Amino acid sequence: MSIVFSILNWLLGSGLANFIFFFAGAAYFILLESSPQQGTIGKKLMRIKVTDINGQQISTTQAAIRYFSKIISAVILYIGFIMAAFTKQKQGLHDIIAKTLVIKGE
Repeated sequence: MSIVFSILNWLLGSGLANFIFFFAGAAYFILLESSPQQGTIGKKLMRIKVTDINGQQISTTQAAIRYFSKIISAVILYIGFIMAAFTKQKQGLHDIIAKTLVIKGE
């Protein structure tokens, strides 16, 4: 992804490249986490998946809420991510907001 971003940055300028990269990243996470695969390539390699509270596949809307809520998790000094270590179901703030879980997969 870094190589693609560098080429886009060189060809299009940083503003447009950042815009494209942001939405390409959003599409990647939202589409893969809401797909029957239930996770990105990295999650599949780690044998984990994203589910709703009941262990079912999440909707595209839930995946989008989860993705954009990660901004909140990051802005507050990454506390939204760190809190996953301390919650009963190991949920980050973005998971709590989106009502999702990351669990061991097949």
